[in-house]
Amino acid sequence: MYRILFVCHGNICRSPMAECVLKDMVRKRGLADLFMIDSAATSTEEIGNPVHPGTRRKLNDVGIPLCGHRAVQLRRTDYGQYDYILGMDTPNIRNILRIVGSDPEKKVHRLLDFSDHPGDIADPWYTGNFDATYDDIMHGCEGLLNSLVQKQVAPGL
Repeated sequence: MYRILFVCHGNICRSPMAECVLKDMVRKRGLADLFMIDSAATSTEEIGNPVHPGTRRKLNDVGIPLCGHRAVQLRRTDYGQYDYILGMDTPNIRNILRIVGSDPEKKVHRLLDFSDHPGDIADPWYTGNFDATYDDIMHGCEGLLNSLVQKQVAPGL
């Protein structure tokens, strides 16, 4: 079982989008049973709120099912429960490390660091551009799965 947690500031835009995208990818490849995928926030601002309407609209437009998500906050104990904790941008990484304490097992990464274009994924809460966010998340999730294949971490991928 490969346990992946996506993290962004509020857990209503980017991280639930990444959660739904990766769940859809592994489901379509017949690998859903090999993965546990979830998402969380570094802040408490949106706890309990549903996915942002822009994220919901974009996922609907591309035919990816919603994950029935409500925002939750990252906890220190999540570090021991996940193999990868993937932040959407550099400030997320700083806040993840503040919450979990340290990263001795090198589990914490930016999602786009698994792509050909490492960097931050812009927050559509501020930009309004859910299309660009979706494109970045797709590249990151594809890169993550390719990385698992190349490292032979996930047999059968």
